[in-house]
Amino acid sequence: MKQNIMSLLVYLLIGLAVIGVITALFTNAVGFITSLLLSVLIGATIFGLIYFFILRKRTPNDIRKYRKAVKQSKQKYKYNKHKKMQPSPIKQNISHKKMNRPLKNSRKDAPQLRVIEGNKQKKKNRASL
Repeated sequence: MKQNIMSLLVYLLIGLAVIGVITALFTNAVGFITSLLLSVLIGATIFGLIYFFILRKRTPNDIRKYRKAVKQSKQKYKYNKHKKMQPSPIKQNISHKKMNRPLKNSRKDAPQLRVIEGNKQKKKNRASL
């Protein structure tokens, strides 16, 4: 019974709002459109400020950890975004028989790897396939 009264009140309010919007549109169309655009502009500004100062900084923990790992990796391996293309030695010195060969790329520090141990108690019974 209480739910019927609440739904009836909601429908009544929606009906009155529709009647008010139609009346305002026909009596003062320019004023109605101006106030509508101003309301949308103020709402968008408030949403933009809330998003910029509050919601943007709430990134999930996984994304934050990933970004930190990427930053550390770039620092460790000295990743340079703007590498210059070097011309090939064949075009520069055709007459040289001996070419400078790059040395083998040996890493000083091996990447940090972690062993993930699985469930060792559970063994497959391969005889009962």
